[in-house]
Amino acid sequence: MKQWIAFLLLAMFTLGMPVSGYSQDSRAKAENKAKQDVKTTQDAKGKSADKGKTSDEIIDINTATAVELMTLDGIGDARAAAIIKGRPYKAKNQLVSKNILPAAAYDKIKDKMIARQSAAAKK
Repeated sequence: MKQWIAFLLLAMFTLGMPVSGYSQDSRAKAENKAKQDVKTTQDAKGKSADKGKTSDEIIDINTATAVELMTLDGIGDARAAAIIKGRPYKAKNQLVSKNILPAAAYDKIKDKMIARQSAAAKK
């Protein structure tokens, strides 16, 4: 019986048939899919890098440009200009106390911004 199994395996190997059940076609398909997944991931990274800052990043209200500020929900041209005009801020909640943002708008975006102090302002 062992000789018969060995003969069958040898015949299958000689004829190029898959012994393990993993054919060359399925191996090639798996390799192509892996290459395609890597390319898709690289394309997605490239596209997100081209957009600049995203709304997931924390924005410093003391140094951000108007375009960066407008990535925050509820901040348009007028509010971005008002934020820039009111600089510097000691704390981000000054946007509400200085009547630059309504409390409801501030509450939506407070976790996405910070008011860092410059080295010159600390002295």
